[in-house]
Amino acid sequence: MKNFIILLIFIISGKSFSQNRFSGTWGNEKCKDCKKEYIFTITIAQSNSAIFGTAEITSDHKELNSGILEVSGYVYPLGDKAQIKLKDKDGISSSAVLMANDGALQFLKRGGADLVPKEIILRKLYE
Repeated sequence: MKNFIILLIFIISGKSFSQNRFSGTWGNEKCKDCKKEYIFTITIAQSNSAIFGTAEITSDHKELNSGILEVSGYVYPLGDKAQIKLKDKDGISSSAVLMANDGALQFLKRGGADLVPKEIILRKLYE
C-alpha cells in the first residue's frame, strides 16, 4: 500500500511539472502574414500556477519602444489561460490574458496603460 501511494504521488507530481504551457520566449518575429511595425517579445517562466518574466516591444519608431516590462501573474486552474500584469520602470501597468492554443499564445490586453498592443498571436521562439 505504501509503495502504491508513493507511485501515485510521483505520477501526479510529474504531470504537474509537464503542464508548463507558458514557459519560454514568445514573440511575433516569425509572423509571415502580418505587417510588423514592432516586435513584441515576452519571456516567461511558469512555476505551478505563478508566472514571472519580462517583456519588451522594439520598433524602428521610437514612440513604440517600451523598454523592459516586468511580467507577473497566475495561471487559471485548467492550465490553458493565464492572467498577467505588465509593469514598466515608472510603475505604469497594464493587464492582459494569455490563452494557449496549439503551440501559440493569444495575447489579449484587458486594461491599463497603452504599453502593449491590444491583441496579438505569439509563437514560441525558444524554450
